[in-house]
Amino acid sequence: MALALAEAAKAAEEGETPIGAVLARDGQVVAAAHNHRERTNDVTSHAELEVLRLAGQQRGDWRLSDCTLYVTLEPCPMCAGAILAARVRRVVFGAKDATAGAMGSVLNLPRYPLGAKPLVEQGVMEQECRELLQGFFRARRAKAEKRDLL
Repeated sequence: MALALAEAAKAAEEGETPIGAVLARDGQVVAAAHNHRERTNDVTSHAELEVLRLAGQQRGDWRLSDCTLYVTLEPCPMCAGAILAARVRRVVFGAKDATAGAMGSVLNLPRYPLGAKPLVEQGVMEQECRELLQGFFRARRAKAEKRDLL
């Protein structure tokens, strides 16, 4: 999860929502990525989808049933669907997403009969993940308020 947090920090430095993801197999990193929505103007450029794309390209296979995904924020419905489709064996996330979380908070897509049923572990380095996100949005709001005052 520390590597996923480092990816999230990179995203924040780029002005992206600070979410990072790492896909690992047998304790070895297969791929690492972070959000790229602002840079690419692509709504699907979430950290989870980016890391799944990279892993599929590097492995030459979209099936990731022997992998664990580490992500700093609970996946949204779009990402959760892709994770299930890729047959990821295990998902570990930091902070819950009370707005769009689809692995236990708002929805729980792994419970539906959609094929793959990854093991889901939540709350790993939760405080650090949450603080990075909250700090990013706090700074963004302060910047917007400052602009509004000028």
